[in-house]
Amino acid sequence: MAGAAGAVAGAGLAGTAYASAAPGPYAKSPGVPPGTPPVLVTEQASKRLLVLDPRRRVWDPAADPAVVRWQFSPLGDPRYRDLRPEVSWVYPCEAKVRVHRKRALVLTTASFGFVAAVEYPTGRRYWGAALGPGDDLFNPHSAELLPDGNVAVACSTGALVRVYAASLGPDATRYAEDRLKGAHGLHWDRGRRVLWAIGDDELVAYAVGGTSARPTLARSLAVPLPVAVPGRTAGGHDLFPVAGRPGRLWVTTNASVFQYDKRHGTFVRDYAGSESIGRASVKAVGNDPRTGQVLSTVPEKGLEETWWTTKVDVHRPAAAYTLVNGGIYKARWWLPR
Repeated sequence: MAGAAGAVAGAGLAGTAYASAAPGPYAKSPGVPPGTPPVLVTEQASKRLLVLDPRRRVWDPAADPAVVRWQFSPLGDPRYRDLRPEVSWVYPCEAKVRVHRKRALVLTTASFGFVAAVEYPTGRRYWGAALGPGDDLFNPHSAELLPDGNVAVACSTGALVRVYAASLGPDATRYAEDRLKGAHGLHWDRGRRVLWAIGDDELVAYAVGGTSARPTLARSLAVPLPVAVPGRTAGGHDLFPVAGRPGRLWVTTNASVFQYDKRHGTFVRDYAGSESIGRASVKAVGNDPRTGQVLSTVPEKGLEETWWTTKVDVHRPAAAYTLVNGGIYKARWWLPR
């Protein structure tokens, strides 16, 4: 994690981001492959984003704070005060790291309206917005960074995909918009230069045009998602690149986990580990091309919310991380791109 060692950002500010590389009192867990990247999670129980030490199979921040490499919460942070995080930062549901002009940015959303691109490790606000703060009428569920510095947002309840002119500044409000039922996930495709979006029933590719200051959004392709039961919604959820295979995308639905083959326009389950990875209701999935490991999250029974889990499952080889007293929704390998 470049830039993390010993860095402390926003000292004296309640709820701001910080990074730490201090060793903890607990030894690393056996069986973790060398080179395994840190794990970024949306931790809804404590309303934080966490980057966690991949060498420990059990994360207990209360007993061993050093398992937390970095954390972010806008609560109490004056840089995000206008976004009303006390009511909008409820159920953080997306986190992914991107690189823009040599700066790492963490894209995050929360169900009650919060959306931001957060500079790592300082926690500074690159851009942010609050969409109907205090309710889930919009439910921003994913965000993505575009090459010009603009930010795309998918709103599931609002059935919208927007591209905000975030390149204009941290509080820019201008946007282009298209309707997409159940919009849940976004991915910018560098090779094809399109914005992929997943909704309840289809995978859509958007052409982003206009200028950075006045973007436009137009559908260029729409592909129906595979359905388990004819006549029912597929329930598209997560959308993420297959690292190391630029011709494929990870796609999760209510029923299973697929890879979308862009060249042939098909959804396939021919990837290694599909027997264990391809489960119902997977909220997040992604692979590390260096070690071959895949991680995923699925809801765990008996927790405060039906969509929470305390575990991040690892596949190839099979293992798991556990966050003590956690309420994880999504998990990602920390792979800035």
